[in-house]
Amino acid sequence: MHCPFCRHSDTKVLDSRVAEDGCSIRRRRCCQSCEQRFTTLELMQLTVVKRSGATEAFDREKAIAGVRKACKGRPLTEDDLARLGHAVEDALRASGQAEFASHEIGMAILEPLRELDEVAYLRFAAVYKQFETAEDFEIEIESLRKHRAEQLAALMDDPALEPTSAASG
Repeated sequence: MHCPFCRHSDTKVLDSRVAEDGCSIRRRRCCQSCEQRFTTLELMQLTVVKRSGATEAFDREKAIAGVRKACKGRPLTEDDLARLGHAVEDALRASGQAEFASHEIGMAILEPLRELDEVAYLRFAAVYKQFETAEDFEIEIESLRKHRAEQLAALMDDPALEPTSAASG
């Protein structure tokens, strides 16, 4: 690690801690040359194993490029896609793994995409779950309906949403 002040390459780690997000390590360092102190934040490098067996570093933008195709014509913004990409990367990092099959990346996109836009979800799922028949779509649509009903039921049972009665007096 090079010192950001004098560019000397010999630095000493004084303290290491897992950052609040649990996905990175915060290190307090001291330069052996100029004795300046600084902090580094280290992230685990995520690796994607392609179908061919080749590996490459995870690229959030590349993952979102496929989603962008499924979202064509849908009322989603680039900010929506950026948030989705961030959520997917966070979920991958939180798993504690460093290496993922490309298919696992696609599957990790499905959950947040379902919450964002059901039509885009179906388009994307058709590719990553390899739908072959109309029945595959019917099964997935039924799954979406069940998920939506569960979400609605959970909202109705949420005591925070109960109307409060004003005390009379």
